[in-house]
This record gives sequence, structure tokens and C-alpha cells, in this order.
Amino acid sequence: MTVLHDKVMVETTVAVPLARAFEIFTRETDLWWRRGPRFRVAGRRPGVLEFEPRQGGKLLEKFETASGNTKTIVVGTVLAWEPPSRLLLEWRNVNFAPDEKTQVEVRFEATPSGTRVTLEHRGWAAIRPDHPARHEKQGREFIALIGGYWGELLTALRLYI
Repeated sequence: MTVLHDKVMVETTVAVPLARAFEIFTRETDLWWRRGPRFRVAGRRPGVLEFEPRQGGKLLEKFETASGNTKTIVVGTVLAWEPPSRLLLEWRNVNFAPDEKTQVEVRFEATPSGTRVTLEHRGWAAIRPDHPARHEKQGREFIALIGGYWGELLTALRLYI
């Protein structure tokens, strides 16, 4: 069975060696990952986005709430940590139910000019059509929305480097 509109793939090339690209993606995440409501749960509030660098680790967003407390959101769980070539996450939107999840795989490949970073976000077929994460979009329109999100983030990574 072929599932259409289940995944999006975006890529960019960064002008640094393979190991450095992986390090920047995973250790300097908060410095290049865009801020604001489209990219972070915290929106514009002060916060930090960081990886626990190991299989089983988390991608965490920590931020200050309006009441001044610190809140931590698990954005993803690291399923594979394979420096410098691969990272696989179980991805959970903040509005996902406990059993809802997708996967984000990031691959790093050396090129003559640096490193190709390829990101694939898959598993959307398992998320119901009326889910709020879909923003009332289906099929190609939804995949274009997700592709635009990741495309903006990989552009931010490239510009940071």
C-alpha cells in the first residue's frame, strides 16, 4: 500500500565539515532554531531549545511562563543518535495525544562544498485528518505547509553557519 502525503523532505548544504554540521545542529540548536509562535511553544517568551545528546535523550523546550514559572516541553525523543551522520527523533506536537507521534530523521552527508543536511518528517498518515496540527489542511496543501516550516528552519541553520 502506498500512502500519499505522509512525509516531507527538505535539504540544504552548509559550508562546514560533516562532524561540525552535526554538532551545530544538535549542540547549538537554540542559536539557529527560529523563535516565535510558528517555531516554538514559548512563542516570543525567553526560553531554550536543547537536545540531550544520546539515544533515549529528549529535545526539550524550556521557557518562562506568563506567571514567571519555568515550563519544560518534550518536543521529541531521540530514537537514534549516530554522530556525525544521523539523528532520528520521535516528534510530538504540543497538541498531540499521548499515542500520537511522527518521526523526524536528519541525515548528514559530506559533499565537496561542506555537508548536505537532509530532513525527513514522516508518519503524518497516522494523524487523523481533523487534527489541529493539520491547520485544516490536507494532502499536498498540508505537506507544503510542513515543508515550508522545515525549509525555514534549515534556511536558518544555513544562515547561522
